Amino acid sequence: MGRDMEKEKGTISLLGNQHTKYPTDYAPEVLETFPNKHPENDYFVKFNCPEFTSLCPITGQPDFAAIYISYIPNEKMVESKSLKLYLFSFRNHGDFHEDCVNIIMKDLIKLMSPKYIEVWGKFLPRGGLSIDPYCNYGMEGTKWEQLAWDRLAHHDMNPEMINNR
Repeated sequence: MGRDMEKEKGTISLLGNQHTKYPTDYAPEVLETFPNKHPENDYFVKFNCPEFTSLCPITGQPDFAAIYISYIPNEKMVESKSLKLYLFSFRNHGDFHEDCVNIIMKDLIKLMSPKYIEVWGKFLPRGGLSIDPYCNYGMEGTKWEQLAWDRLAHHDMNPEMINNR
């Protein structure tokens, strides 16, 4: 593979690999990136994961959620197959809902240093109560830091009707 193609590819090794191994526990090392071809543009990339599963750290019972990840890329972007494998790695991982979304966000910040990122988990109810943790981050010292505060301060000001869970 030529040098230019290697640079364009980034750290991608899973995409197109027919011998995918699914991690059995939390595995941030599976995350891969590729270069953002438009770092001068500000735009959102959104991932919807409606089949997220983790385990309650106390009871070991499964928790199910839709996880929404939105970010404004900087120089690097997360490769989607690696993100799927990473999110799958929570299947046997025990952590509270709030911890899961914060761990996901922090791992993605460490991986790609986005301008802005937010992660929202909408967990199905157990015991008659659903939990929807939200976290975000804006690159310090930039306009994105202020955006993070504004979105957090106004988050869920018009809550949805919870009648489909």
